[in-house]
Amino acid sequence: MNIITLDVIYYLLGIIVAFVSIRVALDKNHPNRLGSSVFWGIFAITFLFGNQIPPLYTGYLVLIMVVIASLGRVTKSNEEEEGVEERAGHAARLRNKIFIPAISIPIFTIVGTLTLGKLGFGSIRLVDPEQVTLIALGLAAILAFVVAMRISRAKATVPVNEGSRLLQAVGWAVILPQMLAALGGIFAKAGVGDVVSSIVGDIFPTEYAFVAVAAYCLGMLLFTMIMGNAFAAFAVITGGIGVPLIVQMHGGNPAIMAALGMLAGYCGTLMTPMAANFNIVPAMLLNLKDKNAVIKAQVPTAISVFIINMLFMYFLVYRF
Repeated sequence: MNIITLDVIYYLLGIIVAFVSIRVALDKNHPNRLGSSVFWGIFAITFLFGNQIPPLYTGYLVLIMVVIASLGRVTKSNEEEEGVEERAGHAARLRNKIFIPAISIPIFTIVGTLTLGKLGFGSIRLVDPEQVTLIALGLAAILAFVVAMRISRAKATVPVNEGSRLLQAVGWAVILPQMLAALGGIFAKAGVGDVVSSIVGDIFPTEYAFVAVAAYCLGMLLFTMIMGNAFAAFAVITGGIGVPLIVQMHGGNPAIMAALGMLAGYCGTLMTPMAANFNIVPAMLLNLKDKNAVIKAQVPTAISVFIINMLFMYFLVYRF
């Protein structure tokens, strides 16, 4: 028996999204009140009742969300933001303290991952050891929220209002990670990985260990750029290139391969407009004239990190 499960995190997310839906529905000045409210309402339902709804019907709900977003009916409200002077005042008061909540999330996640799975009494465990990392991440976000409230000394209404405003600003792009990860799973089930493996084996001399690593890392990079999400690429490229070539053919360490392979994919995330929630939305939030400005700024870093990461994988994956 587990006291805290991943479902608890999903329920919390569902409540937050449901509040956004209700808030939009009650906003008479919202430019697309009906469409936006239905979109966020359906999204909340998938979190709150995902275990009870048959997968087929969940798929229909997702298709409805896609149609609403495609018709341009998911927009942000016309709520006014704080003035420049007020924001400058907050910045001057908080200074570098503003980064503490963000830094707290990975710290709390690591600590939670290493400890929460071991806590329990008899058959009763605090968390499921198989889901400890995701649960730790969710709890870390909650703790970081408490830290942020403590540092900023903001009123209780501030995170409610600003969280809703930010989520609406991100809009439909917020569902991209989940949808693309699911698409990656579908591709893996459909045997796309086997096709990719066959093509790579025919084109590249994969009998050389470095070529296998390069093919895997490049595959993660390019497929992530196409899909817009490293999770979607991981299932296909790892199953089609990583496991058969690096692990089975050359005896590489699967844990090291998977960890550094994901980082190779993340480098692709930095260089594609398909990762709209990471690259296009920030440009919109910052009111940049060039919607690809974030991508252009990230490309040099992404390429440098990719090359170093690929070399790290080659020197580590076959030696440990």
